[in-house]
Amino acid sequence: MRPVEDDVDAFLRTTHRAEELTALDALITAEVPQLSRVLWRGTMWGGTEQAIIGYGRMRQPRPRGADVDWFLIGLAEQSKHLSVYLNAVEEGGYLLKQRAARLGQVKVGAAALTFTTLKNLNQSEFRSMIARAAELHPEVQ
Repeated sequence: MRPVEDDVDAFLRTTHRAEELTALDALITAEVPQLSRVLWRGTMWGGTEQAIIGYGRMRQPRPRGADVDWFLIGLAEQSKHLSVYLNAVEEGGYLLKQRAARLGQVKVGAAALTFTTLKNLNQSEFRSMIARAAELHPEVQ
């Protein structure tokens, strides 16, 4: 995955779920306006081609291998759900895992949140979590 020069708003208009993605993008941007907003494209670890809107740029340590350029928050459309990636850690654990029970009808991995529709996401808790992620990582722009 790498950042590209594509216009994020133009990208949002071309997605299948443009309305929901645009609403999520607005929610994230309103909560953390200080973070950069860039489209990333490429192959994810599982081998699938992805386009992810990344908010905030950081160096992500990897357990094996060199650190990589990455984003603090990522937003992507999948074939059957929406995904939010949150690379924030608090007290030695992923912030997303710590707040999973409060986020609504969602699935949570270590740093990935998925849901089938925006209606299933507790938006108040989501906004609070996004704001906390930025507080935990003030070095991220």
